[in-house]
Amino acid sequence: MAYRGTRGPSTSNNFEGSYLERQNDNLVDELSTKVAALKKVTISIGEDVREQNRLLNSMDDDFDSSKNLLMSTMKRLGIVSRAGGKNLICYLVLFALFVFFVIYYLAR
Repeated sequence: MAYRGTRGPSTSNNFEGSYLERQNDNLVDELSTKVAALKKVTISIGEDVREQNRLLNSMDDDFDSSKNLLMSTMKRLGIVSRAGGKNLICYLVLFALFVFFVIYYLAR
């Protein structure tokens, strides 16, 4: 058998082990950076979703109040039409058109 020195194989194994350990540490650091970036993105997405849900709920409330207002207006128009005031309905339609034109003119 050949004589092996005590420093040969064990030094090579230690060097290889420390190299692999450094490489592993570098990969762990890269992965940690990527995980932190992904966490920031998911937190941002969550905040956006909560804000959009708040806006949607607000819009839903606004639409409900508009719906109730339109329903009460339609009931009143039904009462007026049943009362037989045909001229009154004509004046009401003309007034509504006038209001829409004024709003359109002011919005331009």
